[in-house]
Amino acid sequence: MTKQMHTLGIDFGTSNSAAGYLRDGKPHLIEVAPGQTTLPTTFFFDFDTRQTLIGEPANAALLNGEDGRFMRALKRVLGSSLMHENRQILNERVTFVDIIARFLNRIKTSAEAETGLTFDRVISGRPVVFHGADDPRELEAENDLRACYMAAGFKEVDFLPEPEAAAIASGALEQSGEVGLIVDIGGGTSDFSLFKSGSDGVTILANHGVRIGGTDFDRSINFNRVMPLLGKGTELRKAIGPGATPVPVAIYNDLATWEKIPFLYTAKTRRMVEDMARMAYEPDKMNRLATVLEDELGHDLAFAVERGKIAANSGDANSIIALDQIERGLSTTLPIDVMAEILDVHAQALREGARETLRMAQIDTSKVQRVIYVGGSSLMSMVSDTMKAQFPKAEHSFSEVFTAVTDGLALAAARR
Repeated sequence: MTKQMHTLGIDFGTSNSAAGYLRDGKPHLIEVAPGQTTLPTTFFFDFDTRQTLIGEPANAALLNGEDGRFMRALKRVLGSSLMHENRQILNERVTFVDIIARFLNRIKTSAEAETGLTFDRVISGRPVVFHGADDPRELEAENDLRACYMAAGFKEVDFLPEPEAAAIASGALEQSGEVGLIVDIGGGTSDFSLFKSGSDGVTILANHGVRIGGTDFDRSINFNRVMPLLGKGTELRKAIGPGATPVPVAIYNDLATWEKIPFLYTAKTRRMVEDMARMAYEPDKMNRLATVLEDELGHDLAFAVERGKIAANSGDANSIIALDQIERGLSTTLPIDVMAEILDVHAQALREGARETLRMAQIDTSKVQRVIYVGGSSLMSMVSDTMKAQFPKAEHSFSEVFTAVTDGLALAAARR
């Protein structure tokens, strides 16, 4: 007798991941951690216990100051040469394909333990674009992700654009003939799907995406508000002769970028910063940068920025980014109007992304009856303010922000 192959829907995200399948005719999310149906896409390699922690335990180990290496936002590395470089982590040499595969296997194992089924197939969400529509890394990124799933133990892998999955989940519940726009703002990408609902589900009219997400919002805030406290924008004395030269900005850009932080903790980078501190006109700031690199506090800063962003977005007029990890009492304010100014460049890109989606379908703005927000970063007021200005007559819905993509993948998995 031929063994039945079951299909699992997985939303592998930049910041969080989830999985589901159809049970009793409805999408059911897998418990991927005790009491949780979402799993932070994070890793912590504990140098003392030699264990690899995933999800909330990884976050806790970082915040508790355990000795180890933290990684987040590895989805953004797909398609790059970094994916296949061997690196020494704990007791072995591994690639990012190996690391991500272990994460995906954790989800597969959880699903099989909960259901008693064997999931040989997976239908995975993917951003409309990983890097850019005409970027040569697009195909390589999908191939990398496929390799991760195969290494995790799946035998067949299919992909579905994440906003299209959300449209399947959301559009199937609405009145026939409605034109809707999915606005899916994830941790690493922003995707748009224009769809029309019908009696048999939804028809996708156009998909479009841009490489902007919540981690980019964090990076911009970090770069503008925190990095000046570490010497960005200051000057160094010239080694020979009078005059000054600006501090290089590349190290600050990398330190503010989630997926690049681990690569700064090298002896070469630390020596460079020590040399800059000796030549700095504001050595206190450069010494803070040296402390961040020596104590590997880059992700602590990124989490502090994320917390400040969330507080400011919730309307906290006194929102601050607390940086006590570096120096007792060190902080910077994040007024909501300042945050809006910092994020305006991203708002413009999102506005153009939505417009391009409509142009691709040759549909006027006035025809869009509903805008559906998906992804945790869509809860940023900058996102909804931008879309409401673009679609003032449409209904704006936030009801399935965190589950729509996984629900849609579960529905699509059942069809396979």
